[in-house]
Amino acid sequence: MNLDESAVGRLLRMDEVIAAMERALADFSSGTVEQPVRTMLPVSEHGGFLGLMPAYTGSALDTKLVAFYPRNTEVPTHHATILLFKPETGEPLATMDGRLITEVRTAAVSAVATEHLARPDASVMAIIGSGVQARSHLEALRLVRDFREVRVWSPRRAASFAEEHGIRAAASTEEAVQGADVVVTVTTSPTPVLVGEWLSPGAHFNAVGAPRPDWRELDEEVLRRARVCVDSREAAMKESGDIIAAGEVFAEIGEVAAGTKPGRQSEEEVTLFKSLGLAVEDVATAELVYRKALSDA
Repeated sequence: MNLDESAVGRLLRMDEVIAAMERALADFSSGTVEQPVRTMLPVSEHGGFLGLMPAYTGSALDTKLVAFYPRNTEVPTHHATILLFKPETGEPLATMDGRLITEVRTAAVSAVATEHLARPDASVMAIIGSGVQARSHLEALRLVRDFREVRVWSPRRAASFAEEHGIRAAASTEEAVQGADVVVTVTTSPTPVLVGEWLSPGAHFNAVGAPRPDWRELDEEVLRRARVCVDSREAAMKESGDIIAAGEVFAEIGEVAAGTKPGRQSEEEVTLFKSLGLAVEDVATAELVYRKALSDA
């Protein structure tokens, strides 16, 4: 079976992926998933990376090949292919486009974190960035909170993104973030874009960019003020410059989803979810797509 991006898109529903990600993250943190930290090959001449991300969940076996070129402007920064295998024999079952799966499952994971860590009455969201992840996060987080106002800032496309999605373009990052209950950073910046003194008490933020050990999206004050959750402790301490700088992780979001660690503990608490993206998220989404494709055949 070969599923291109349009075929994958017809089979993906954000609400279903959010539910699948909650289960997958809980399984990962309980230790029932086989998954190494991804292998990243630098393509230094062109400022890119090639990643290999395998995982085995018991019911599904796959690997994702993903190219990450953060300087891309005319084409997406991520391109990916997912290979799904039959766990019992290793036979190939499907090849499917992984770019859209990466886009959707990343936002779905942030929705899981937001459901567990943001205040129930959160009503103002700020998005820093205006690419495909900004778009998918807008869709996903609206499924777990009722936002009366959404603001966006980015150096290039904030106005057009705001007009396209019926939200407000802010004049600066600070203006977007001040007073926001939920903040999403989806940038390719290697240096901090978020300053701790801008954050309101009780804010929750999802940090999705800066996936390299020498990159940062968050300044020291953000890390000092926030209770930190991650998708994977091991990966975060190797791959995330922000988490390496923080030096401490309270919980994996899968532990929170499973109820073995608490979510938000007070109205005033500032919470941070640092997302790097896990192979288990890809395999769970690919399995969902594959099973729906079989039922539609």
